[in-house]
Amino acid sequence: MKIGIIGAGNIGGNLTRRLTALGHDVSVANSRGPHTLTALAEETGATPVPVEEAARGAQVVVVTIPLKAVPDLPKGFLDGAADDVAVIDTGNYYPQQRDGRIAEIEDGLPESRWTERQIGHPVIKAFNGTYADDILDKPQPKGAPGRVALPVSGDDETAKKVVRDLIDELGFDTVDNGGQDESWRQQPGTPVYGNRGGVEEIRKALAAATPERTADWRA
Repeated sequence: MKIGIIGAGNIGGNLTRRLTALGHDVSVANSRGPHTLTALAEETGATPVPVEEAARGAQVVVVTIPLKAVPDLPKGFLDGAADDVAVIDTGNYYPQQRDGRIAEIEDGLPESRWTERQIGHPVIKAFNGTYADDILDKPQPKGAPGRVALPVSGDDETAKKVVRDLIDELGFDTVDNGGQDESWRQQPGTPVYGNRGGVEEIRKALAAATPERTADWRA
């Protein structure tokens, strides 16, 4: 597939490494410009592009940038994507550590729902609780004992299937966490966040979540 990745930090960089290794056509962008991605491009064969071009022709777009930077994404950055593009949101709200106060999220709006409103497109929430190194170190074949499972949320069932199939190809199981209104179950501070369990453990962790934010995760 043609895949655009916006953000070349730990998650974005390692997804670029794995997806290119699997044979996908990856374009990668960051806020500092393509010239800063030369080393990653040489390592992986990905194409460094401006953010405005990352989604051009893409069937999957991964947005993996700090939440506070989402409103600064170029207007219409998804306009050139495939009509049925699946947009993956890996983001987390870190008010004390990075993002500052976002009132709507503080008032209870799920983080990925907020991101949808900023970019004007539905998203599939995935990889937000995944350790970046695990993308390289933890893949296992389908059916292998101890295969790590990742929770996935989103309203668009077709896009969700594309994302779940891609995660399976990357070497992980998935657990469907329902629509975006349930995606708070994946947010920082919940039992599933950072959880390396298999399918049953992830299901139990999602079910055990409560919507109240603890003090560590409030502004």
